[in-house]
Amino acid sequence: MTSTIKVNTITTESGSTLTVGGCGKTVALASGASQTGFGRNGAVDWQTTKKTANFTATSGEGYFCDTAASGAFTLTLPSSPSAGDIVGLKDYNGNFGTANLTIGRNGSNLNGTAANKALSTNNLSLTLVYVDATEGWIPIEEGTGFVGEAFVCASVSGSCNTIVTCGDYRVAVFKGPGNFTVNSLASSSPNNNADYVVVAGGGAGGTGDPGGYTGGAGGAGGFRESPGTATCYTASPLGASPAAAITLTAQAYPITVGGGGAPSPTPTFGGNGSVSTFSTISSAGGGGGGGGNSPCNVANAPGRNGGSGGGGGSSGSATYPGGTGNTPPVTPAQGQNGGTGGHSSGGTASGGGGGAGAAGTAGTPGPAPSPSSLGVGGTGVGTLILNCSSFGTPGPSPARFFAGGGGGASNNCLTNASAVGGGGKGTTNTSTGTAGTDNTGGGGGGGVLSPTPVPRVGLAGGSGIVMIRYKFQ
Repeated sequence: MTSTIKVNTITTESGSTLTVGGCGKTVALASGASQTGFGRNGAVDWQTTKKTANFTATSGEGYFCDTAASGAFTLTLPSSPSAGDIVGLKDYNGNFGTANLTIGRNGSNLNGTAANKALSTNNLSLTLVYVDATEGWIPIEEGTGFVGEAFVCASVSGSCNTIVTCGDYRVAVFKGPGNFTVNSLASSSPNNNADYVVVAGGGAGGTGDPGGYTGGAGGAGGFRESPGTATCYTASPLGASPAAAITLTAQAYPITVGGGGAPSPTPTFGGNGSVSTFSTISSAGGGGGGGGNSPCNVANAPGRNGGSGGGGGSSGSATYPGGTGNTPPVTPAQGQNGGTGGHSSGGTASGGGGGAGAAGTAGTPGPAPSPSSLGVGGTGVGTLILNCSSFGTPGPSPARFFAGGGGGASNNCLTNASAVGGGGKGTTNTSTGTAGTDNTGGGGGGGVLSPTPVPRVGLAGGSGIVMIRYKFQ
């Protein structure tokens, strides 16, 4: 037999302790009733029905989120929260690294920032508490399992090499040779995947003939990039087939950073750039530009093959092709072809070097006194693997650009220009050219061998760079 007692206040007869219920008994809060004054002590009521699609959370509840069932989705936090509101979540089956769960802030800050947060850590459990309008929702408990998740721990060696922190990721940047040493691995296999950008040295520009025939521009060093394991940056646009990330093991990875090709002081082609390597990834050096053609220099006039092809040298009677890019071939392609050298009985212009993003253009014939148009270097490509002003060159987007082709030369052209991605300028009758920019893999500008006022030979290619991105927390 039960009974109902109706009172407004229950208080103790003496002392400060009020006991409700007895040993072995249950004190229940009626369905639909609310309570105040007891507090939650940081706990949430876990909902046993897992979530597989977009939903809005309720304060005081925790949710098991299954992104493997139907792909990534969004948990939207409660609107107009009050201080002390609390929400919990758990990666139901360890799939956040593959299909992210996004926390929708619903008008409130997340940890002091007015931005949603994509969760990409497998097996993550997280408790969020609303504090105030400034900080908004902040994490008070975070874990990835019974004993916590381990992530990749790595170090670098070699002069000028460094590690840069970017959110939950670090990027090892190699400007020269060294070792990337993985000291320990992550406890979750997907977190052992590392993304990369590997850029080889650019080719040197060819040197022109004293008769006025100009040397072709150097091609850019090969550019290879994996697409990103956490959708944090834009991958290379060089092919439709994505490149696979590298699965790290606990070892030292020797890193090779290719140097730029060297020009010749005599009328001949420029030297190819050198190879850059990381693990199984090898990027080919850029092809050297062809030399200006004279009767004894025919074999030296075509551009050389490489990561991107060098531009063809100019001639008085024939056209000489640019070198072939993506040599040796890989998928996606690591670079593009060089431009064809121009020819005429008067002023001549050589071909531009190929870039990772576009082929070099041909030199345009222009009999004197009409000016010829030197070949333009192919543009490089941009990456957001590490958006830092210290590396690469600015471009038309927030990305930093690498592997631009060098510009061709002309003996009667007044203007020249460098290519986006570190490609150098070609020589004209009024200006000297420029070398490819170091640590971009840019090709060097083509040269004009003229005895007056000073000899202007082809220009050196820029050295390459290697960047490795891995999850450290």
